[in-house]
Amino acid sequence: MDLNDSPDCSQECSLAGHRARWLPNGIATFAAMAALVAAATQAICLEFYMVKPGEPALSLLAALLAARSRGVRVRVLYDAFGSEGLPADFFAPLQAAGGHVRVFSPARRLRLAFRDHRKLLVCDAQRAIVGGHNIGPEYAGDGVTQGWFDVALQIEGPVAGALAGSFEAMYALAPMNPVAIRDFRDAVHAQRALHRPQGPVQLLTSGPGWRAGLLSRVLRHDVERSRDVRCMAGYFLPPLRMRRALRRCVAGGGQVQLLLAGQTDVPVARYAAHHLYATMLAGGARLYEYQPQVLHAKLFIVDDTVYVGSCNLDRRSLNINYELLLRLQWPELAAHARTLFAGALLHSREVPAASWQRRRHWWEWLRARAAYWLLTRIDPLLARRPLRSLG
Repeated sequence: MDLNDSPDCSQECSLAGHRARWLPNGIATFAAMAALVAAATQAICLEFYMVKPGEPALSLLAALLAARSRGVRVRVLYDAFGSEGLPADFFAPLQAAGGHVRVFSPARRLRLAFRDHRKLLVCDAQRAIVGGHNIGPEYAGDGVTQGWFDVALQIEGPVAGALAGSFEAMYALAPMNPVAIRDFRDAVHAQRALHRPQGPVQLLTSGPGWRAGLLSRVLRHDVERSRDVRCMAGYFLPPLRMRRALRRCVAGGGQVQLLLAGQTDVPVARYAAHHLYATMLAGGARLYEYQPQVLHAKLFIVDDTVYVGSCNLDRRSLNINYELLLRLQWPELAAHARTLFAGALLHSREVPAASWQRRRHWWEWLRARAAYWLLTRIDPLLARRPLRSLG
């Protein structure tokens, strides 16, 4: 069984004025992005942590240029740290055609602290795609035979307007100077007034200047009251309170399944996750590692509620980076997500609780502990001082 064998994975469903469908790999995601850009008539907002030269960025640039030729307003925001290898003139043709491009946190001294880790396309403030994919060749595959495994969601409805407003705030903040910070605060204030989290479809944001801790608290609140948690995370380093919430789910008779990366692009993050394996297994969670390709997805299924977006389950995503998640209290969409999750498990290996500790060498234990402390103590400490400027 492949990840797309079930027709339900990407079947469109409707709720509360919204329509949505899963995009279970990079092939589906970039095809959907091209279709939305081609259909846009008024405005396109594109925001990505990482953009790499070559494909699929060149095809996306061509689609944006075609949109400009139709008179569509086009704005692009990409992160300086994540897109460090992108030539400075890559988007020059788009700018020459009247498009607007900004680099987030361009000052080198600020890049380690201020990162826009979000991945977002919004067209006409009506249709959007969110997920974990960046714009790079490693994402443009099926996640099994080639390309990293990642997940995105295409959604149409009122939340797209909230996503467009969220883009406005981040676009204003991009230069990271006093004027930009002031404009960002004004935009965030407007967002709070117009788009308060409520109803079955909610936008949750995190990062300095957004409502502190909201994303983490809402996710933890759902987990604490759940009976069935399925977490697909490329980088797994949940804070203590989240780990306790997961253990309480199991202790209360529920189940927790964690699908993590068997291969990774950030070895230190995988070593740090290993530091928590014994604790999670002892608490009753079932733990799996995805085998064929690098797993980069961020998908949380908590009973009939789904979270999807750019946010990893680690301290940097929850407390430092700029992130977004959609919270979707949507039983039909959650059922489709469980089908996708089950398909991914077929390409995974379960980590046995009984033998995990016995088969590890002392140096692997030491390496995991060192990586854990680096990512949970040292990295936040280095980021803390510049973060104070945004509160």
